[in-house]
Amino acid sequence: MRKPDPMAQPEPGSFSRRDLLAGSAALALTPCAAAAQAPAEKAGAAEPKSLKAAPAKLRLKPEPEPETAVWRLGEAASPILRIKLGDPVRLRVENGTDKPLSLHWHGVRNRNAMDGVGGVTQEPIKPGDSFTYDFTPPDSGTFLIRPLVIGGSSEPSGRGLTGMLIVEEPSPPAVDQDLALLLQDWRLDEAGALQPFGQVAFAAAAGRLGSVVTLNGKPIPLKLEARPGSRLRLRLANACNARGLRIRFDGLKAYVAAVDGQPTDTFEPLKATLPLAPGTRYDLLLDLPAQAGPAGAITALIGQGLPLATLTASGEPVAPSGRAAIGSLPENKRLPSEIRLQSALRRDLVLAGGVRPDKSKPGAETPYTGDPAKVWQVNGASGAAGGSPLFSVKRGGVVVLAIRNDTGFIQSLHLHGHVFRLLHQLDDGWEPYWLDTVQIPEGRSAQIAFVADNPGRWLLSATVLERFDTGLWTSFDVT
Repeated sequence: MRKPDPMAQPEPGSFSRRDLLAGSAALALTPCAAAAQAPAEKAGAAEPKSLKAAPAKLRLKPEPEPETAVWRLGEAASPILRIKLGDPVRLRVENGTDKPLSLHWHGVRNRNAMDGVGGVTQEPIKPGDSFTYDFTPPDSGTFLIRPLVIGGSSEPSGRGLTGMLIVEEPSPPAVDQDLALLLQDWRLDEAGALQPFGQVAFAAAAGRLGSVVTLNGKPIPLKLEARPGSRLRLRLANACNARGLRIRFDGLKAYVAAVDGQPTDTFEPLKATLPLAPGTRYDLLLDLPAQAGPAGAITALIGQGLPLATLTASGEPVAPSGRAAIGSLPENKRLPSEIRLQSALRRDLVLAGGVRPDKSKPGAETPYTGDPAKVWQVNGASGAAGGSPLFSVKRGGVVVLAIRNDTGFIQSLHLHGHVFRLLHQLDDGWEPYWLDTVQIPEGRSAQIAFVADNPGRWLLSATVLERFDTGLWTSFDVT
């Protein structure tokens, strides 16, 4: 079976461990007829739903510690928005915080004006103001909602403003439960309050690594239950500010059905592990055993292993008669079957900046003495609103980017508005799945290829938001 190239490595950190019941919330958006990527405010369109970003309280430490003051989108700790392919997203986002805000629909091949990069594709939503996002996703899949404002993304994300957008296939695979699992981490002090934001030391190094991790807004391990013999679809997404990790499936035979929202030929992960960088998503299919009892766990490979979720089979067994073996999701016909590289526009990108960890002193901080607003560079320049694009390409042109990571840390990059193939090092093939996020270890290089079929100014940006805020991004034009 095809297996992904594992490139992520766990970063150090400690977490609290508390058993709480599973919890998540879904917001179903009212469907109405609309053309793909329809412009806003069409005559006769349904009124947009409202989603308010505002302060809230969340229990992240056990009593008698107080609840933590956070921000969230709507009433749920981790909103999960579900629509059917072909239905529009129409959301009036109200900013009830004291910071500028915009929401990026991470992985959606969106209209440029709806991509949600404050300072590039839209004006940031000022405190007390609102903005209506109005688009129809062209693809089914699992996508992230992340705050993205030039110079101001880390704090709203670190305070909890994140969610998932699930676009269901017209004919989804037959499963007994379709579960969304949104991973976040929170940097708390001893009293359970969020630690201050804006530290250059974090931005110049590993980023803001949390001390408590949650799934769907609940401390781990999350307890998941389903009937014996159930077939489950798990949609796992990493919305942490900075933490990249590896996950392992203990006692579970999980098959990857989609990577970054796009279908792939179903495969069983090598050694039952997967890399999970910030911004990355997986759709997993698995069958629970026919007998009641503990079925397995999803574990983060940190320290001796940190259980993220446990799965238990309980209740009346599911009748197995007539169920086919786990297969692949339908191919996305909107994406090309191949990319012709012969006449591609080729550009070399070099990532630089940050501090260099002292290998002889693991865990020791290295002070950063440069410009705190320009910690990171792509080809010698820090990303800035109003800056010139790195290159321009005609719509429909093929682009190949050779990216070299000259920094002292693993770097995770996200391509906006498009999906790409990860090329083999000899330019003689590619990995058998589409991606929108790639990890590049320190001192290593990667090549990606994509068809620039979406007009507008698009970003290639760090998914570690402290690095994004301090310059690790660039842009390109599709004309």
